[in-house]
Amino acid sequence: MNNNKFDLVVFGATSFVGQIVAAYLLRTHGVGQQVKWAIAGRSATKLTRLKEQLGAAAEGLPVVVADAKDPASLVQLCEQTRVLVSTVGPYALYGEPVIKACVETGTDYCDLTGEVQWIRRMIETYEAQAKASGARIVHCCGFDSIPSDLGVWYLQQQAQKAFGVPCDSVRMRVKAAKGGLSGGTVASMVNISKEIAADPALRKELANPYSICPPEHRPDVRQPNLKAPRYDDQFDVWLAPFIMAAINTRIVHRSNALQGAAYGENFTYDEAMMTGRGLKGRVAAYGLVAGLGGFMLGSAIKPTRWALERFVLPKPGEGPTAEAQKNGFYDLRFVGHTAAGQTITTKVTGDADPGYGSTSKMLGEAAACLAFDIGATDQPGGFWTPAALFGDQLLTRLTERAGLTFEVVHTD
Repeated sequence: MNNNKFDLVVFGATSFVGQIVAAYLLRTHGVGQQVKWAIAGRSATKLTRLKEQLGAAAEGLPVVVADAKDPASLVQLCEQTRVLVSTVGPYALYGEPVIKACVETGTDYCDLTGEVQWIRRMIETYEAQAKASGARIVHCCGFDSIPSDLGVWYLQQQAQKAFGVPCDSVRMRVKAAKGGLSGGTVASMVNISKEIAADPALRKELANPYSICPPEHRPDVRQPNLKAPRYDDQFDVWLAPFIMAAINTRIVHRSNALQGAAYGENFTYDEAMMTGRGLKGRVAAYGLVAGLGGFMLGSAIKPTRWALERFVLPKPGEGPTAEAQKNGFYDLRFVGHTAAGQTITTKVTGDADPGYGSTSKMLGEAAACLAFDIGATDQPGGFWTPAALFGDQLLTRLTERAGLTFEVVHTD
């Protein structure tokens, strides 16, 4: 039984993103104050070193030693906290024992995974047990997929206010973004390529936009999916595929399903990147597609994958500098259309590097929202999405604390 020694614990705190999350929680909540939190991982030495790096303010920060390969230690960890925040990835390699411990002990959980094939396996294996124990499991609480998921949720709330109906079609376009990749993110992407190479059937599953929706919500609606450069006449810009669309679109469709098809039974959603206007925008779009295709092909073939991992790609523990995280940003635009032809445009912005500076704040606030804003009697156990579980409570936290904005640009 959970004795609530801690409100939340960051597991994998010595990882690249785990360190950033710990630093954010320290700045926001301090130590020994209203929020009781701790850091956890498999190495007491590395955890102690992290405390030293965080400075004098972290002197009293509790440390818990637990190992993803030691199920008993994970159960003991879960029994001490209301919410477990996991930054231990790739999740497809290391994440299942943590999920298992949480659903066994009824501990709430959130993470940063973007690995849709792993999410599907966790739902199939553990959702019934999570519902029984009361554990609320919330994947994708970083840049993938909170801005997209809550962005669509916010647009639909505003559409209901303006038109009295939801939009049955929404498009998200990345207008601008600046940020870098960490070795952990790259490792997750490479692992997906490895899984596809080992199991070709996985490619078909990953192409299914409803792959993580409940079985009763599998509409026969063809979803738009940009695979090649294209000119967008509405924005007068060239478009290229957005690498995070593969996970974001799946989370948005699951959110729609968990809310009783609140966006409509025939809801469509897609994402793409704006690359600019004219010849320059076209060249940039084709360049992005060529680069992405080269990476996916190279990571799927064993010899080139080895060369990429050895000489080109950042390694686990590596990532953007603190200055680069601070100087990053993103600007996402959402355009929704109702069945009657009414249009609403909204935007979501973030004030830091999307993958790390902003992600750390989003994950920290999602964990706090789970611990303090969503009571056990408010929402039951199960596998949730950020929009379906948190809604306005998290949106408020993000705008007040985490540097995000949600705005209506215009309605028509």
